[in-house]
Amino acid sequence: MTTQPTQPHAAAADSINLDAAINTEPSQAGAEAPAQLGVELAKAQAETAELKDRLLRMAAETENLRRRLERERDDAVKFAAGKFAKDVLSVADNLGRALQNAPKPAGETDPLGGLLQGIEATERELLSVFERHGIQRVDPQGQRFDPNLHQAMFEVENPGLPSGTVIQVIAAGYVQHGRLLRAAMVGVSKGGPAQAAAGPGAGVDTQA
Repeated sequence: MTTQPTQPHAAAADSINLDAAINTEPSQAGAEAPAQLGVELAKAQAETAELKDRLLRMAAETENLRRRLERERDDAVKFAAGKFAKDVLSVADNLGRALQNAPKPAGETDPLGGLLQGIEATERELLSVFERHGIQRVDPQGQRFDPNLHQAMFEVENPGLPSGTVIQVIAAGYVQHGRLLRAAMVGVSKGGPAQAAAGPGAGVDTQA
């Protein structure tokens, strides 16, 4: 009696187990692959979104920097003559005072007439040069006092005028491209009807 007939059955069992393993492994790998791909895809999308956000921020910062540099360049060009002009304002003041205080010519042959005309021409030319650089004179005679443009040097009782009215301009003011270059030095009235409550004439500060 021998045991050889049982060997084919063992071989057949091993073959069945091998086939089952072969058939099972691909199915498990196939189930895990989509899940792994989904994780990697989500990670890649998150990284892409982060990079996009960083690029947008960098682009915005670059644009803001470009605009700021352009504004600074424009301001440098606009106000390049400001310091020099401020030093020359006293010349314009002296020309104006000379014209205000000069005596009137006695007649057409009076040499003083020609001198005054020369001073007037010089003043006009100086103001023309100022205007070419965006500098304008502020002469607020008769206007309401504005602390943004005027400096009150004294107050005078004058019930006939609204309080805070500029009654005398000691020195004209100047602005350059809307920026105050020098405040006008003025005298203002008080004792009359009050200016509008919201107006800058209320509460004139003569200590400025």
